[in-house]
Amino acid sequence: MLPIHTFDQRQGGNVLYKALAHPLAAEALAALSASLANMGPIAVFDPDGIAEALFVLHPALPPIEGIYVQDVREVGREHAGHRARPLDALREAPPRAVLVAAFDAGRLVARLAGLLPADTRIVSLDQARLPEAMLTVPRRYLDRLNFATNFAFFRDAEGFSTRLVTANYWSGYGASALRLWLRLFDADGRVLATWEEAVPAGPAGIAIDSAEVRRRFGLAPFTGQLFIHAIGAAGHDVVKYALDTYASDGGASLSCTHDANAWPAERYAGLPAPREDERVILWLQNSHAVPIPAGALALDRMGAERPVALNAPVPPFATIALDVASLLPGLRWPAQIELRAGRHVVRPRYEVVRAGRRRIAHVNVERTDLRPDPVLATLDGSLGRGFLLPFPILPRGRFRSIVQPTPMADTQADLPLRLDLFAPDGTPAGSRFLGCLPRAHGVALDLDECLDAAALADGGHGELVYDFRAGGAADGWLHALFRYEDRGSLHVAESSFGAHIYNTLMTYKDEPQSYAGPPPGLSTRLFLKLGHAGRRSFAALIYPASRPWLARSQTMLLLHDAAGRVIAEAPLRIACSGSAMVWPDATFGAAALREAGETGYVLIRDTTCRLFGYHGQMDAHGGFSLDHMFGF
Repeated sequence: MLPIHTFDQRQGGNVLYKALAHPLAAEALAALSASLANMGPIAVFDPDGIAEALFVLHPALPPIEGIYVQDVREVGREHAGHRARPLDALREAPPRAVLVAAFDAGRLVARLAGLLPADTRIVSLDQARLPEAMLTVPRRYLDRLNFATNFAFFRDAEGFSTRLVTANYWSGYGASALRLWLRLFDADGRVLATWEEAVPAGPAGIAIDSAEVRRRFGLAPFTGQLFIHAIGAAGHDVVKYALDTYASDGGASLSCTHDANAWPAERYAGLPAPREDERVILWLQNSHAVPIPAGALALDRMGAERPVALNAPVPPFATIALDVASLLPGLRWPAQIELRAGRHVVRPRYEVVRAGRRRIAHVNVERTDLRPDPVLATLDGSLGRGFLLPFPILPRGRFRSIVQPTPMADTQADLPLRLDLFAPDGTPAGSRFLGCLPRAHGVALDLDECLDAAALADGGHGELVYDFRAGGAADGWLHALFRYEDRGSLHVAESSFGAHIYNTLMTYKDEPQSYAGPPPGLSTRLFLKLGHAGRRSFAALIYPASRPWLARSQTMLLLHDAAGRVIAEAPLRIACSGSAMVWPDATFGAAALREAGETGYVLIRDTTCRLFGYHGQMDAHGGFSLDHMFGF
């Protein structure tokens, strides 16, 4: 386990981690290490307790003579394997070089210079700062907006391409001159290309296609990862995007996945075991400039607590394809797999190969900081049904819909659940108690087996909710995998997501969540990309309500062109606890979509209620993609 702090629910992402892990910081620290190589063991002044993370992420730094602190409470405590000494002890046996483990360290360096011999070299992490032109907030280096970054799985090989799509949502928070700094790594972690792209002012559409990147830089086929750094960001320090994987050779495969979640985690879950006719490949991408040692990554059947380690290292920034059957032979769907990742990788993708088609989806962060919350069993007054996990039921004549609850915290021993079903007009269409499922459960519920065919023939939606009639405990971090299969083509798409409290005036902790500001979140701003290369774009929108809310939504569909201008709009009224399918070509017409262009998009806006949705594309080969939408 890497001893680094990356993210927690109370404080969000750790900016210092991003500053140390940035690819350019890694290069600068390597140069700093080389300049200190002949100085002998160095002293480290560690004012903020970051030395351990620094030396774990950058082990090529010179040997340490000692670690010094200024807080008397830290004296004698372990810092990076050393007993911390008081800072004034530096004067007794001054080393030839001192590294101040801090950014914006000018004052600290000046203080030490007055205490040490003139020939003592004093350096700081300011030698590893990003170039000034890459800083959104130059006056404060560890401002979160200086590190609006993320990774994306990126491939252009073997007849497959990837296309990252988003919008300049930062403009809505005041950003005026946004640029994207991009670095592409190949499977071995080598840098294939580094470049910048300017983004038009305003809420412009953004698309980065691997096929175009490959042509631009004259690259051979590649599979790797794209590092994205938004410069000039405002409001959000995460790069949100949808990532399409499509067959560039005219084949039948098509997938869509959500953004990578910018912080490495200890564990990930929601990885399905293969069916008899499938291979499941987990794409593991090292997020750091230091190798992942052999044995540091492992797979385990969910609930078995018998992890099997990957006995091979992963080079810095490298990408490997791990066939899960190589570590867990014989394990079959509906068993689930847990990834023990040790904070080495951001949220990975997995790829399922079946009958000449491929689909890609993502796993989710498994929380290690949660405990069961007994209060959740009492939230039946102002919060009604409490936490809801909504998912679409696609039109049943064409699609099978399957739901599988997935443990997503290491303390979840059981899942007390019920499935509530709703027609598109919000009419209840049945309910099924799933029981108090054990952590190692093998439940994957095919809705063909429990739905009223007439009531939901055209689809609708379901909601997983907590139900404690048979006991059990809950923590609010309820997740599930949703799988959809075309009955004709046998193409499959799947998505996974977690529960929230929806559309109540009363709040509990940080629920109902808001895109910006404190709860309750009672508005909607969702991004829907348009179709690419002749494919039809769609969204399945759901109006979930923990308690009865407004009878109908007041939703507007706003069609933006590539420059971010609104060129058409259409109202949409969704019944409370109801749903609707949105087809931009049917709503706005072919001429408007041509004017918008393939980097145009639809903004789904509602100031009266919080909607949730899933989006994707459909092609002429029976292929389709689907994943949950993102908002901003």
